[in-house]
Amino acid sequence: MEKTWILIANAERARCFERHAKDQSLIELVDFIHPHTSLTSKANGGDLTGAAGKGHGRTGHAGTQFEPHTEAHAKERAGFARQLADYINAGVAGQRCNALVLIATSPMLGELRPYLSSASEKLVRSCVASDLTRYHGSELKNRVDDALRSPD
Repeated sequence: MEKTWILIANAERARCFERHAKDQSLIELVDFIHPHTSLTSKANGGDLTGAAGKGHGRTGHAGTQFEPHTEAHAKERAGFARQLADYINAGVAGQRCNALVLIATSPMLGELRPYLSSASEKLVRSCVASDLTRYHGSELKNRVDDALRSPD
């Protein structure tokens, strides 16, 4: 039986579904939740600037140095993408699916693709830049169907 895995993802959440060719139903296999960076910031006392710690400036006065905040976001997104790719690669290696569909935000697609194994890449049938992570049930199925009908 033809089994297609459909990964729906953004930087914070990903859900992997199995779709059987016979009835086109979506069966959720796994739901990944990645901590939102604002939660990390709240845990650090609400500092949204990404403070790295105390340091000394040119004048020798004590002050706060800041690391580039975008670098932390990029590392977190890359780690999450690797986790998703590891799951997909293991499923492909275990012959649990015959095809892959990736529906994710553009940044997540860009992060995810390099981590896919060559065997996984060969099974990718479609990549769609869209965020469907907040949908459920029949609305999710309809939106997945629409995304797959749309040209890449």
